[in-house]
Amino acid sequence: MTYYFARKLDLDFDQAIERVTEALKAEGFGIISTIDVQDTLKKKIDVDFRPYRILGACNPRLAYEALSIEDKVGTMLPCNVVVQAMDDGTIEVAAIDPVASMQAIANPRLAATAAGVRDKLKKVVDSL
Repeated sequence: MTYYFARKLDLDFDQAIERVTEALKAEGFGIISTIDVQDTLKKKIDVDFRPYRILGACNPRLAYEALSIEDKVGTMLPCNVVVQAMDDGTIEVAAIDPVASMQAIANPRLAATAAGVRDKLKKVVDSL
């Protein structure tokens, strides 16, 4: 089982961020955190890195459901979506597969919630 879904886009980086943000919004997710890996690596260890952004996506209703089932599941939230520039000039968008990550937790009720989140995130990636 793979732990993510991915799709390549023929857009510039900022356009890809906008498109991903809108696709997430359409599925009830908001961006609650953004990590600019390129900028952080430059500032912290003075290395050059390709454009690479980690978007922390959260669907509040589904997060509440998961937290109500398993209070430590917050260690795995939010759902990360990566937008990165590839060597071939395309932009790749990859989203975590929550079913794969939740296999570490032996709770069948949580597995059902994770499957619902996976369906939404897969729909986001497929829609790009």
